[in-house]
Amino acid sequence: MTATQVSEAAQEIEKLLALHPKGFDLSLDRVTRLLAALGNPQERLPPVIHVAGTNGKGSVTAFSRAILEAAGLSVHVHTSPHLVNWHERYRLGVKGGKGTLVGDRVLADAVRRVAEANAGQHITVFEILTAVTFLLFAEHTADVAIIEVGLGGRFDATNVIARPAVSVIMPISLDHQSYLGDRVELIAAEKAGIMKRGCPVVIGHQEEDGVRDVLVSTAERLGCPMSVYGQDYMAHEEFGRLVFQDERGLADLPLPRLPGRHQYANAAAAIRAVRAAGFDVPEAAIEKGLASVEWPGRLQRLAGGKLSHHGPPGAEIWVDGGHNPGAGQVIAEAMASFEEREPRPLFLIIGMINTKDPVGYFKAFLGLAEQVFTVPIHGSDSSLDPVALAEDAGFVGFETTATSSVAEALGIIAELVDEDPVPPRILIGGSLYLVGEVLAENGTPPR
Repeated sequence: MTATQVSEAAQEIEKLLALHPKGFDLSLDRVTRLLAALGNPQERLPPVIHVAGTNGKGSVTAFSRAILEAAGLSVHVHTSPHLVNWHERYRLGVKGGKGTLVGDRVLADAVRRVAEANAGQHITVFEILTAVTFLLFAEHTADVAIIEVGLGGRFDATNVIARPAVSVIMPISLDHQSYLGDRVELIAAEKAGIMKRGCPVVIGHQEEDGVRDVLVSTAERLGCPMSVYGQDYMAHEEFGRLVFQDERGLADLPLPRLPGRHQYANAAAAIRAVRAAGFDVPEAAIEKGLASVEWPGRLQRLAGGKLSHHGPPGAEIWVDGGHNPGAGQVIAEAMASFEEREPRPLFLIIGMINTKDPVGYFKAFLGLAEQVFTVPIHGSDSSLDPVALAEDAGFVGFETTATSSVAEALGIIAELVDEDPVPPRILIGGSLYLVGEVLAENGTPPR
Protein backbone atom coordinates (compact mmCIF):
# COMPACT_ATOMS: atom_id res chain seq x y z
CA MET A 1 0.00 0.00 0.00
CA THR A 2 1.13 3.51 -0.68
CA ALA A 3 0.94 6.20 1.98
CA THR A 4 -1.95 7.79 0.05
CA GLN A 5 -3.92 4.54 -0.04
CA VAL A 6 -3.39 3.96 3.65
CA SER A 7 -4.52 7.46 4.48
CA GLU A 8 -7.90 7.17 2.75
CA ALA A 9 -9.35 4.77 5.32
CA ALA A 10 -7.40 6.41 8.13
CA GLN A 11 -8.90 9.80 7.26
CA GLU A 12 -12.42 8.37 7.40
CA ILE A 13 -11.73 6.85 10.81
CA GLU A 14 -10.14 10.08 12.07
CA LYS A 15 -13.38 11.88 11.18
CA LEU A 16 -15.25 9.40 13.37
CA LEU A 17 -12.78 9.83 16.23
CA ALA A 18 -13.47 13.56 16.13
CA LEU A 19 -17.23 12.99 16.32
CA HIS A 20 -17.62 10.08 18.72
CA PRO A 21 -16.19 9.17 22.14
CA LYS A 22 -12.99 7.19 22.35
CA GLY A 23 -12.69 3.94 24.28
CA PHE A 24 -15.45 1.52 25.23
CA ASP A 25 -19.03 1.94 26.45
CA LEU A 26 -20.11 -1.62 27.06
CA SER A 27 -23.59 -2.18 25.66
CA LEU A 28 -25.14 -4.03 22.73
CA ASP A 29 -28.00 -1.58 22.08
CA ARG A 30 -26.12 0.86 19.84
CA VAL A 31 -24.35 -1.74 17.70
CA THR A 32 -27.58 -3.78 17.37
CA ARG A 33 -29.40 -0.67 16.13
CA LEU A 34 -26.62 0.11 13.67
CA LEU A 35 -26.43 -3.45 12.34
CA ALA A 36 -30.20 -3.45 11.78
CA ALA A 37 -29.81 -0.29 9.68
CA LEU A 38 -27.19 -2.15 7.63
CA GLY A 39 -29.44 -5.16 7.06
CA ASN A 40 -27.95 -7.30 9.85
CA PRO A 41 -24.77 -8.47 8.10
CA GLN A 42 -23.78 -10.47 11.22
CA GLU A 43 -26.51 -12.93 10.20
CA ARG A 44 -24.81 -13.61 6.85
CA LEU A 45 -21.38 -14.69 8.05
CA PRO A 46 -19.64 -18.01 7.46
CA PRO A 47 -19.16 -20.22 10.56
CA VAL A 48 -17.64 -18.08 13.33
CA ILE A 49 -14.90 -18.91 15.82
CA HIS A 50 -15.46 -16.30 18.55
CA VAL A 51 -12.46 -15.73 20.85
CA ALA A 52 -12.32 -14.03 24.27
CA GLY A 53 -9.79 -13.97 27.13
CA THR A 54 -7.29 -11.71 28.86
CA ASN A 55 -4.20 -13.21 27.27
CA GLY A 56 -3.68 -15.54 24.32
CA LYS A 57 -6.63 -14.34 22.20
CA GLY A 58 -4.38 -13.20 19.39
CA SER A 59 -2.21 -16.29 19.51
CA VAL A 60 -5.11 -18.75 19.34
CA THR A 61 -6.58 -16.66 16.51
CA ALA A 62 -3.26 -16.80 14.63
CA PHE A 63 -2.91 -20.56 15.18
CA SER A 64 -6.50 -21.25 14.11
CA ARG A 65 -6.08 -19.16 10.98
CA ALA A 66 -2.79 -20.85 10.07
CA ILE A 67 -4.24 -24.35 10.52
CA LEU A 68 -7.41 -23.62 8.54
CA GLU A 69 -5.50 -21.93 5.72
CA ALA A 70 -3.08 -24.85 5.59
CA ALA A 71 -6.13 -27.06 5.03
CA GLY A 72 -7.03 -24.92 1.99
CA LEU A 73 -9.87 -22.96 3.61
CA SER A 74 -10.45 -19.23 3.23
CA VAL A 75 -10.46 -17.42 6.55
CA HIS A 76 -11.69 -13.96 7.53
CA VAL A 77 -9.99 -12.62 10.69
CA HIS A 78 -10.91 -9.71 12.95
CA THR A 79 -8.45 -8.63 15.67
CA SER A 80 -7.98 -5.50 17.76
CA PRO A 81 -6.25 -3.27 18.44
CA HIS A 82 -4.00 -2.80 15.44
CA LEU A 83 -0.27 -2.15 15.75
CA VAL A 84 0.47 0.28 12.92
CA ASN A 85 -2.41 0.52 10.44
CA TRP A 86 -6.19 0.20 10.89
CA HIS A 87 -6.20 -2.36 8.07
CA GLU A 88 -4.60 -4.97 10.35
CA ARG A 89 -7.95 -5.41 12.08
CA TYR A 90 -9.53 -6.90 8.95
CA ARG A 91 -8.02 -9.83 7.09
CA LEU A 92 -10.10 -11.18 4.22
CA GLY A 93 -9.92 -14.82 3.28
CA VAL A 94 -8.51 -16.04 -0.01
CA LYS A 95 -9.52 -19.45 -1.30
CA GLY A 96 -6.60 -21.87 -1.24
CA GLY A 97 -4.12 -19.33 0.13
CA LYS A 98 -3.28 -16.88 2.89
CA GLY A 99 -5.77 -14.13 3.55
CA THR A 100 -4.81 -10.54 2.90
CA LEU A 101 -5.33 -7.33 4.84
CA VAL A 102 -8.33 -5.43 3.52
CA GLY A 103 -7.58 -3.02 0.68
CA ASP A 104 -7.63 0.64 1.58
CA ARG A 105 -10.43 1.69 -0.77
CA VAL A 106 -12.56 -1.26 0.32
CA LEU A 107 -12.07 -0.35 3.99
CA ALA A 108 -12.66 3.36 3.43
CA ASP A 109 -15.89 2.60 1.54
CA ALA A 110 -17.12 0.28 4.30
CA VAL A 111 -16.35 2.84 7.00
CA ARG A 112 -18.25 5.53 5.07
CA ARG A 113 -21.29 3.30 4.57
CA VAL A 114 -21.42 2.32 8.23
CA ALA A 115 -21.04 5.93 9.33
CA GLU A 116 -23.88 6.95 6.99
CA ALA A 117 -26.09 4.18 8.37
CA ASN A 118 -25.40 5.40 11.90
CA ALA A 119 -26.69 8.86 10.86
CA GLY A 120 -24.80 10.74 13.55
CA GLN A 121 -26.37 8.92 16.48
CA HIS A 122 -24.45 8.37 19.73
CA ILE A 123 -22.02 5.48 19.40
CA THR A 124 -18.37 4.61 20.00
CA VAL A 125 -15.82 4.29 17.22
CA PHE A 126 -15.11 0.69 18.26
CA GLU A 127 -18.77 -0.15 17.69
CA ILE A 128 -18.65 1.41 14.23
CA LEU A 129 -15.47 -0.51 13.41
CA THR A 130 -17.07 -3.72 14.65
CA ALA A 131 -20.01 -3.12 12.33
CA VAL A 132 -17.44 -2.64 9.56
CA THR A 133 -16.14 -6.13 10.41
CA PHE A 134 -19.54 -7.72 9.93
CA LEU A 135 -20.21 -5.76 6.73
CA LEU A 136 -16.89 -6.74 5.16
CA PHE A 137 -17.14 -10.38 6.22
CA ALA A 138 -20.72 -10.68 4.94
CA GLU A 139 -19.87 -9.12 1.57
CA HIS A 140 -16.77 -11.23 0.90
CA THR A 141 -17.06 -14.99 0.65
CA ALA A 142 -15.04 -17.20 3.02
CA ASP A 143 -15.26 -20.63 4.62
CA VAL A 144 -14.85 -19.42 8.20
CA ALA A 145 -14.50 -16.19 10.20
CA ILE A 146 -12.40 -15.81 13.34
CA ILE A 147 -13.58 -12.86 15.41
CA GLU A 148 -11.66 -11.63 18.43
CA VAL A 149 -13.48 -9.90 21.27
CA GLY A 150 -12.41 -6.30 21.90
CA LEU A 151 -13.05 -6.04 25.66
CA GLY A 152 -14.76 -8.43 28.05
CA GLY A 153 -17.36 -10.50 26.25
CA ARG A 154 -20.95 -10.17 27.44
CA PHE A 155 -21.40 -6.55 26.30
CA ASP A 156 -18.59 -6.40 23.75
CA ALA A 157 -19.75 -5.12 20.37
CA THR A 158 -18.75 -8.40 18.70
CA ASN A 159 -21.19 -10.35 20.90
CA VAL A 160 -24.13 -10.13 18.52
CA ILE A 161 -23.26 -13.47 16.92
CA ALA A 162 -26.28 -15.65 17.70
CA ARG A 163 -24.84 -19.09 16.88
CA PRO A 164 -21.03 -19.25 16.81
CA ALA A 165 -19.47 -22.45 15.50
CA VAL A 166 -17.42 -22.36 18.71
CA SER A 167 -16.74 -19.91 21.53
CA VAL A 168 -13.17 -19.93 22.83
CA ILE A 169 -12.19 -18.56 26.26
CA MET A 170 -8.45 -18.12 26.66
CA PRO A 171 -6.50 -17.48 29.92
CA ILE A 172 -8.14 -14.93 32.20
CA SER A 173 -6.36 -12.63 34.65
CA LEU A 174 -6.83 -9.16 36.08
CA ASP A 175 -7.10 -6.45 33.41
CA HIS A 176 -9.57 -3.66 32.61
CA GLN A 177 -10.87 -3.87 36.20
CA SER A 178 -12.79 -0.60 35.88
CA TYR A 179 -14.92 -2.20 33.15
CA LEU A 180 -15.00 -5.87 34.10
CA GLY A 181 -14.59 -6.15 37.88
CA ASP A 182 -11.78 -6.37 40.42
CA ARG A 183 -11.77 -10.15 40.86
CA VAL A 184 -10.82 -12.73 38.25
CA GLU A 185 -14.08 -14.59 38.84
CA LEU A 186 -16.06 -11.46 37.90
CA ILE A 187 -13.93 -11.00 34.79
CA ALA A 188 -14.48 -14.67 33.90
CA ALA A 189 -18.25 -14.19 34.17
CA GLU A 190 -18.07 -11.25 31.73
CA LYS A 191 -15.97 -13.19 29.23
CA ALA A 192 -18.22 -16.25 29.56
CA GLY A 193 -20.94 -14.02 28.11
CA ILE A 194 -19.88 -14.98 24.58
CA MET A 195 -21.11 -18.55 25.19
CA LYS A 196 -24.41 -19.25 23.43
CA ARG A 197 -26.90 -21.91 24.41
CA GLY A 198 -26.09 -25.27 22.86
CA CYS A 199 -23.03 -24.00 20.95
CA PRO A 200 -19.61 -25.64 21.47
CA VAL A 201 -17.17 -24.04 23.92
CA VAL A 202 -13.40 -24.48 24.24
CA ILE A 203 -11.85 -23.35 27.52
CA GLY A 204 -8.12 -22.64 27.35
CA HIS A 205 -5.55 -23.14 30.10
CA GLN A 206 -6.59 -21.27 33.27
CA GLU A 207 -4.26 -20.62 36.20
CA GLU A 208 -7.11 -19.98 38.66
CA ASP A 209 -9.47 -22.79 39.70
CA GLY A 210 -12.13 -20.17 40.42
CA VAL A 211 -11.96 -18.93 36.83
CA ARG A 212 -12.30 -22.43 35.45
CA ASP A 213 -15.26 -23.12 37.74
CA VAL A 214 -17.10 -20.01 36.50
CA LEU A 215 -16.52 -20.91 32.86
CA VAL A 216 -17.47 -24.57 33.30
CA SER A 217 -20.63 -23.79 35.27
CA THR A 218 -21.73 -21.26 32.62
CA ALA A 219 -21.18 -23.78 29.82
CA GLU A 220 -23.09 -26.43 31.74
CA ARG A 221 -25.99 -24.07 32.45
CA LEU A 222 -26.25 -23.23 28.73
CA GLY A 223 -25.96 -26.85 27.61
CA CYS A 224 -22.80 -26.17 25.62
CA PRO A 225 -20.66 -29.09 24.43
CA MET A 226 -17.48 -28.26 26.32
CA SER A 227 -13.74 -28.94 26.00
CA VAL A 228 -11.54 -27.95 28.96
CA TYR A 229 -7.74 -27.72 28.78
CA GLY A 230 -6.09 -30.32 31.00
CA GLN A 231 -9.26 -32.40 31.07
CA ASP A 232 -10.53 -32.93 27.53
CA TYR A 233 -7.44 -31.88 25.61
CA MET A 234 -3.83 -30.95 26.44
CA ALA A 235 -0.36 -30.51 24.99
CA HIS A 236 3.23 -30.85 26.17
CA GLU A 237 6.75 -30.88 24.78
CA GLU A 238 8.50 -34.20 24.36
CA PHE A 239 11.86 -34.70 22.62
CA GLY A 240 11.58 -31.37 20.85
CA ARG A 241 8.08 -32.07 19.56
CA LEU A 242 4.60 -30.97 20.60
CA VAL A 243 2.39 -33.83 21.73
CA PHE A 244 -1.31 -32.95 21.50
CA GLN A 245 -3.96 -35.18 23.00
CA ASP A 246 -7.74 -35.26 22.96
CA GLU A 247 -10.37 -38.01 22.69
CA ARG A 248 -9.13 -38.82 19.18
CA GLY A 249 -5.74 -39.82 20.57
CA LEU A 250 -2.21 -38.43 20.33
CA ALA A 251 -0.78 -36.24 17.61
CA ASP A 252 2.99 -35.84 17.24
CA LEU A 253 3.49 -32.29 15.95
CA PRO A 254 6.29 -29.75 15.44
CA LEU A 255 6.81 -27.18 18.16
CA PRO A 256 4.92 -23.96 17.37
CA ARG A 257 6.80 -21.32 15.43
CA LEU A 258 5.71 -18.71 18.00
CA PRO A 259 8.28 -18.73 20.83
CA GLY A 260 7.52 -19.42 24.49
CA ARG A 261 6.22 -22.48 26.33
CA HIS A 262 2.88 -20.74 26.86
CA GLN A 263 2.26 -21.17 23.15
CA TYR A 264 1.91 -24.94 23.59
CA ALA A 265 -1.42 -24.47 25.40
CA ASN A 266 -2.46 -21.75 22.93
CA ALA A 267 -1.76 -24.06 19.99
CA ALA A 268 -3.67 -26.85 21.69
CA ALA A 269 -6.69 -24.57 22.17
CA ALA A 270 -6.60 -23.65 18.50
CA ILE A 271 -6.49 -27.27 17.37
CA ARG A 272 -9.39 -28.10 19.64
CA ALA A 273 -11.35 -25.01 18.55
CA VAL A 274 -10.98 -25.83 14.86
CA ARG A 275 -12.21 -29.36 15.49
CA ALA A 276 -15.05 -28.24 17.77
CA ALA A 277 -16.16 -25.79 15.06
CA GLY A 278 -16.70 -28.76 12.75
CA PHE A 279 -13.59 -28.52 10.56
CA ASP A 280 -12.03 -31.95 10.25
CA VAL A 281 -8.63 -30.75 9.11
CA PRO A 282 -5.93 -33.36 8.41
CA GLU A 283 -2.95 -33.66 10.74
CA ALA A 284 -0.68 -32.49 7.93
CA ALA A 285 -2.53 -29.14 7.92
CA ILE A 286 -2.08 -28.83 11.69
CA GLU A 287 1.65 -29.50 11.28
CA LYS A 288 1.94 -26.92 8.52
CA GLY A 289 -0.07 -24.38 10.49
CA LEU A 290 2.07 -24.68 13.62
CA ALA A 291 5.24 -24.36 11.56
CA SER A 292 4.09 -21.33 9.53
CA VAL A 293 2.02 -19.30 12.02
CA GLU A 294 2.72 -15.57 12.32
CA TRP A 295 1.57 -13.11 14.98
CA PRO A 296 3.32 -9.72 14.79
CA GLY A 297 4.25 -7.86 17.96
CA ARG A 298 4.00 -10.86 20.26
CA LEU A 299 7.46 -12.07 21.18
CA GLN A 300 8.60 -10.93 17.76
CA ARG A 301 12.32 -10.63 17.18
CA LEU A 302 13.53 -7.53 15.38
CA ALA A 303 15.85 -8.75 12.68
CA GLY A 304 17.33 -5.49 11.48
CA GLY A 305 15.57 -2.24 10.74
CA LYS A 306 16.14 1.46 11.36
CA LEU A 307 15.45 1.46 15.09
CA SER A 308 17.39 -1.68 15.95
CA HIS A 309 20.59 -0.03 14.70
CA HIS A 310 20.56 2.21 17.79
CA GLY A 311 21.17 -0.84 19.97
CA PRO A 312 24.38 -2.71 20.77
CA PRO A 313 25.96 -4.72 17.93
CA GLY A 314 24.84 -8.33 18.10
CA ALA A 315 22.00 -7.60 20.52
CA GLU A 316 18.96 -9.86 20.49
CA ILE A 317 15.97 -7.49 20.46
CA TRP A 318 12.42 -8.66 21.09
CA VAL A 319 9.11 -6.79 21.11
CA ASP A 320 5.97 -7.92 22.87
CA GLY A 321 2.67 -6.15 23.49
CA GLY A 322 1.75 -8.00 26.71
CA HIS A 323 0.66 -5.40 29.26
CA ASN A 324 -0.81 -7.03 32.38
CA PRO A 325 0.62 -9.19 35.19
CA GLY A 326 -0.52 -12.42 33.55
CA ALA A 327 1.18 -11.48 30.29
CA GLY A 328 4.28 -10.36 32.20
CA GLN A 329 4.52 -13.80 33.76
CA VAL A 330 4.41 -15.74 30.49
CA ILE A 331 6.80 -13.30 28.77
CA ALA A 332 9.23 -13.56 31.68
CA GLU A 333 9.02 -17.35 31.46
CA ALA A 334 9.87 -17.12 27.77
CA MET A 335 12.84 -14.85 28.52
CA ALA A 336 13.97 -17.35 31.17
CA SER A 337 13.82 -20.18 28.64
CA PHE A 338 15.90 -18.08 26.23
CA GLU A 339 18.40 -17.55 29.06
CA GLU A 340 18.63 -21.30 29.64
CA ARG A 341 19.34 -21.86 25.97
CA GLU A 342 21.74 -18.95 25.47
CA PRO A 343 22.70 -16.81 28.49
CA ARG A 344 22.70 -13.05 27.84
CA PRO A 345 22.14 -10.05 30.13
CA LEU A 346 18.50 -8.95 29.86
CA PHE A 347 17.39 -5.30 29.70
CA LEU A 348 13.79 -4.09 29.60
CA ILE A 349 12.50 -1.06 27.69
CA ILE A 350 8.94 -0.53 28.87
CA GLY A 351 6.11 1.90 28.11
CA MET A 352 2.57 1.57 29.48
CA ILE A 353 -0.77 3.32 29.46
CA ASN A 354 -2.36 4.50 32.67
CA THR A 355 -5.00 1.77 32.96
CA LYS A 356 -2.46 -0.99 33.55
CA ASP A 357 -0.72 -2.48 36.60
CA PRO A 358 3.00 -1.74 36.15
CA VAL A 359 4.05 -3.14 39.52
CA GLY A 360 2.37 -6.49 38.81
CA TYR A 361 3.99 -6.59 35.37
CA PHE A 362 7.49 -5.75 36.62
CA LYS A 363 7.37 -8.31 39.44
CA ALA A 364 7.41 -11.11 36.89
CA PHE A 365 10.92 -10.08 35.75
CA LEU A 366 12.52 -9.67 39.18
CA GLY A 367 15.76 -11.64 39.32
CA LEU A 368 15.77 -12.03 35.56
CA ALA A 369 16.30 -8.56 34.08
CA GLU A 370 19.31 -6.42 34.99
CA GLN A 371 17.84 -2.96 34.43
CA VAL A 372 14.62 -1.26 33.33
CA PHE A 373 14.41 1.71 30.95
CA THR A 374 11.05 3.45 30.75
CA VAL A 375 9.74 5.34 27.72
CA PRO A 376 6.66 7.34 26.75
CA ILE A 377 4.17 6.08 24.17
CA HIS A 378 4.11 9.01 21.80
CA GLY A 379 0.92 8.04 20.00
CA SER A 380 -1.24 7.73 23.12
CA ASP A 381 -2.87 10.36 25.31
CA SER A 382 -2.98 7.74 28.08
CA SER A 383 0.77 7.10 28.20
CA LEU A 384 2.26 6.84 31.68
CA ASP A 385 5.00 9.36 32.36
CA PRO A 386 8.36 7.53 32.11
CA VAL A 387 9.46 8.99 35.46
CA ALA A 388 6.38 7.63 37.23
CA LEU A 389 6.78 4.29 35.46
CA ALA A 390 10.44 4.15 36.51
CA GLU A 391 9.33 4.72 40.11
CA ASP A 392 7.04 1.69 39.83
CA ALA A 393 9.92 -0.44 38.54
CA GLY A 394 12.15 0.93 41.31
CA PHE A 395 9.52 0.02 43.90
CA VAL A 396 9.74 -3.58 42.71
CA GLY A 397 13.52 -3.49 43.13
CA PHE A 398 14.96 -2.64 39.72
CA GLU A 399 17.64 -0.17 38.80
CA THR A 400 15.75 2.17 36.49
CA THR A 401 16.31 4.97 33.99
CA ALA A 402 13.55 7.14 32.51
CA THR A 403 14.22 8.03 28.86
CA SER A 404 12.47 10.02 26.14
CA SER A 405 12.37 7.31 23.47
CA VAL A 406 13.18 3.71 22.61
CA ALA A 407 16.07 4.92 20.46
CA GLU A 408 17.57 6.77 23.43
CA ALA A 409 17.15 3.73 25.68
CA LEU A 410 18.82 1.48 23.10
CA GLY A 411 21.70 3.95 22.82
CA ILE A 412 22.25 4.01 26.60
CA ILE A 413 22.23 0.21 26.72
CA ALA A 414 24.81 0.18 23.90
CA GLU A 415 27.09 2.39 26.00
CA LEU A 416 26.57 0.27 29.13
CA VAL A 417 27.57 -3.00 27.44
CA ASP A 418 30.22 -1.53 25.15
CA GLU A 419 32.98 -3.71 26.60
CA ASP A 420 30.83 -6.70 27.52
CA PRO A 421 31.86 -9.73 25.43
CA VAL A 422 28.29 -11.09 25.43
CA PRO A 423 25.74 -8.95 23.53
CA PRO A 424 22.57 -8.36 25.56
CA ARG A 425 19.00 -9.49 25.14
CA ILE A 426 16.54 -6.58 25.08
CA LEU A 427 12.78 -6.78 25.53
CA ILE A 428 10.71 -3.80 24.37
CA GLY A 429 7.13 -3.99 25.59
CA GLY A 430 4.42 -3.18 28.09
CA SER A 431 1.88 -1.98 25.51
CA LEU A 432 0.65 -2.90 22.05
CA TYR A 433 0.67 0.81 21.27
CA LEU A 434 4.38 0.98 22.05
CA VAL A 435 5.05 -2.11 19.95
CA GLY A 436 3.16 -0.55 17.04
CA GLU A 437 5.23 2.61 17.40
CA VAL A 438 8.44 0.55 17.42
CA LEU A 439 7.48 -1.51 14.35
CA ALA A 440 6.54 1.64 12.43
CA GLU A 441 9.75 3.45 13.37
CA ASN A 442 11.80 0.36 12.62
CA GLY A 443 10.27 0.10 9.14
CA THR A 444 8.84 -3.38 9.76
CA PRO A 445 5.02 -2.96 10.01
CA PRO A 446 2.76 -6.06 9.98
CA ARG A 447 1.51 -7.24 6.62
